[in-house]
Amino acid sequence: MNWSAGIDIGGTNLKAVAVTAAGAVRQRAARATDDGRNGATDWVAAARGAIAEFTREQGSAPAAVGVCAPGLVATDSRSIAHLPGKLAGLAGLDWTNALGRPDLVPVLNDAHAAIVGEAWIGAARDRRHVVMLTLGTGVGGAVISDGRLLRGAIGRAGHIGHLSLDPEGEVSITGMPGAIEVLMGDCTVAARSEGRFANTAALVAAHRAGDAAASRVWLKSIRALGCAVGSCINLFDPEVIVIGGGIAQAGDALFVPLEMELARVEWRPGGHRVPIVAATLGEWAGAIGAARQALLSHDSR
Repeated sequence: MNWSAGIDIGGTNLKAVAVTAAGAVRQRAARATDDGRNGATDWVAAARGAIAEFTREQGSAPAAVGVCAPGLVATDSRSIAHLPGKLAGLAGLDWTNALGRPDLVPVLNDAHAAIVGEAWIGAARDRRHVVMLTLGTGVGGAVISDGRLLRGAIGRAGHIGHLSLDPEGEVSITGMPGAIEVLMGDCTVAARSEGRFANTAALVAAHRAGDAAASRVWLKSIRALGCAVGSCINLFDPEVIVIGGGIAQAGDALFVPLEMELARVEWRPGGHRVPIVAATLGEWAGAIGAARQALLSHDSR
């Protein structure tokens, strides 16, 4: 059976999948990474262990292996080139050499991998023009245009979380004032709610319970998100917008007011509107996208 392994590197867990060329996920595994306390050794050992487990269960070695992680990818796609202050030992780690593979182990940014997965077998299946936002501690993003993942000159393309909506606002980790990450991300909920709520889940629960102050904070964030999504529609003219990440679990509390904001700000020539859909692959999207990228790289040789 022709299958590939996808490895998603995270601070708490490494997630891995075995996926057939037809897009059937045959196996999943999660392994603790202890925030890379022992540096590159942790990442490589966890990845090798997952691949060995899959090989035993599938009865053959993977035809290809792909990896995704936070950060900017090196131009040769063999490593993460830039990842300041996170995941010790990951930046500069050549995954093709680390895993002892005879062929390239392509490396993707984790948001880029997520959109590749969703466009392959998820919420944007068979779509050629897709924008994805991942709403979590921060706000990530990625773009597929004309069926191709936009990477940009040095891998920055798709970082929608750092799109500025307020030039006088607080700066994001990239130095961008009024970024959507600051206005919507879980990382700023305490500041946005004047210390009342520690995270988005608590804020949304209070909003659902009729807390007027919580609703003001939450709906202000949705307003910002709506403007960001509308701006992405104007920039990229997608067929669909995919929303993923932990905050997307708010469900109707997120999607209903977001649709209302887009009714106000979205450019809809001839009445055309872009559907907003929830991601369907959940926490496995990055690993699945990495596996898909590995298959594409393997098939293009």
